[in-house]
Amino acid sequence: MYDWFDSYEERDWQTTTEGTVRLALLGLGWWTIDEALPAIGNTDRCEATTLVSSSAEKAERLADENGVDNGISYDEFHDGAAADAYDAVYLGTPNAYHLEYVETAADLGKAVLCEKPMESTVERAEAMVDACERADVPLMIAYRMHTDPTVRRARDLLDEGFIGEPVSVYGNNSQPLLEMIPDHDQWRLDPDVSGYGTSVTDLGIYSVNTARFLLDRDPVAVQSRMSSHHEAFADVPDERSGSLLALEGDVKMVTTTSQNAHRDTQLKLTGTEGQIDLRPAFHGTCTMHLSRGDLSATIENAAVDSQREMREEFDYFADRVLTGGDIVPDGRHGLQDMRIIQALHEAADTGDVVTLE
Repeated sequence: MYDWFDSYEERDWQTTTEGTVRLALLGLGWWTIDEALPAIGNTDRCEATTLVSSSAEKAERLADENGVDNGISYDEFHDGAAADAYDAVYLGTPNAYHLEYVETAADLGKAVLCEKPMESTVERAEAMVDACERADVPLMIAYRMHTDPTVRRARDLLDEGFIGEPVSVYGNNSQPLLEMIPDHDQWRLDPDVSGYGTSVTDLGIYSVNTARFLLDRDPVAVQSRMSSHHEAFADVPDERSGSLLALEGDVKMVTTTSQNAHRDTQLKLTGTEGQIDLRPAFHGTCTMHLSRGDLSATIENAAVDSQREMREEFDYFADRVLTGGDIVPDGRHGLQDMRIIQALHEAADTGDVVTLE
């Protein structure tokens, strides 16, 4: 019935098969080294040529260990060192440090791929967009679900009317952060670095942004409740968060998220005629469960994991940089997510319904 099953992993976004984008990677934590760098090594259109860290010694050591040509410090990056060795930057630093590096990248004329969320506040995210637009350099926010084959095929189904008229969305994203990183002083628990909170900015954004991408609808009003209980979460308001969002077209969305819970990810879209349930959705193998009338099917692509998702994300970025094509999760798209995050926290603080423009 749906012939795209025969080309499940087809890159429907690809517009060129020529050229290479050389990348400088900033922020050499575990995600950049263990996930992003191997993913770049498997891309068709990207090459990591420069590593940037707080110290030149660390950057040089990791560059040597990973076969990358250059290792420089953040200060050297700001001074333009090795600028001829890369065309674009990938930002994997903590949230509140994105702006300063984006401004320097823009001044150097380099395209930017920035990890989500864009920054710690709406105002700083706006400054990022302004810097890149003034310099006329591309800015993409690293929403890897946009190029996940399962998510893209789910969007095809939605466009073809598989679920009928969308009615509701349920999203959950939770993980045991303190088991993963047993440090009560880590940056995700520091509001000066993480931003408005920790669970919504780091995890809840997956549900909200992926729903925005799939349905092409934005929230117009939100309600939210948040609480923190564990001592490690004393400085952030959202160890646990639950929210109700009204999307354009009167689609209702419920999201739950926690940084201190059993690992679970799900995004379920229900319509007047059927349902698409991505479970797991955001970590591991994204699996699609379909229901409509007497039809029930599960489609699993075990070959796609976070590194494969990131490979697609990096090649999509390179495709757009090389061709000058439009970027779907651009800076203004990410800025809207920052406004949604801010609204969710405001709603939790006041107990009121908060509207978005």
